[in-house]
Amino acid sequence: MRISSHCYAITGLGYSTPWSVNAGLVAGEAETLIVDTGANTLAAQSIYGYAVAVKPTNALRVVNTEKHFDHVGSNGFFRSHGVEIWAHPEAARSETEFAAEMAEFNLQIGNRVRRGRNEAKAFFFETEVTAPTHKISSDTQFELGGCTVQILLTPGHTPTNLCVWVPDDRVLYTGDCLIREYLPNLEAGTPEDWRVWLSSLDRIEALQPAIVVTGHGPVSRVDEIPRMIDAVRQVLAEAIRRGVPPTASV
Repeated sequence: MRISSHCYAITGLGYSTPWSVNAGLVAGEAETLIVDTGANTLAAQSIYGYAVAVKPTNALRVVNTEKHFDHVGSNGFFRSHGVEIWAHPEAARSETEFAAEMAEFNLQIGNRVRRGRNEAKAFFFETEVTAPTHKISSDTQFELGGCTVQILLTPGHTPTNLCVWVPDDRVLYTGDCLIREYLPNLEAGTPEDWRVWLSSLDRIEALQPAIVVTGHGPVSRVDEIPRMIDAVRQVLAEAIRRGVPPTASV
């Protein structure tokens, strides 16, 4: 859906119950920036189709907001179409990690017969692990043609997390630095990582975005944004106090 003059949100892409994942598009006059590629090739086909439909003559570029497979799993589809991919230097994943991801997905299938058929393979149909082609080690700016985009380092959920800020539209794509309706995933980090995450939230808040597209959950606007930031802060503060993520005792 279109959310501003240059920006689009692609929400609810398939991932793993109860999670869905979001992607985004920022379309200038010469280039369209794709924010995350989804978990699998099937998602990538949808994202690619939207990107081409928005500005058929534009060149395409991808930014991964982090290293987890729900944000980078479809990189291979975009590389097969000649699209360059930008991400944190530590965002690349291995074939071994991908195999473990598929195995974990398969274990979540409730039906024994379907689990025995390894039907998680259907979700990852023609999906191949593909590393980014360009590394983002510091804040970076892209000119898309009449639209400037800033890539900001916002670590915490993982050390690889980036945000995509479109200042003219006051739109922010946060990846999993912020999520809405879901409990933030702290299991990839430690209390020290969560303290860094709090600093990243301060940075996001200082931007005063009008629209936020999070890594998961609905698009947030105006009054919803401070409440969402505060909700994630509270979860982080409690986890730091206890020394464990909120899901540790479940």
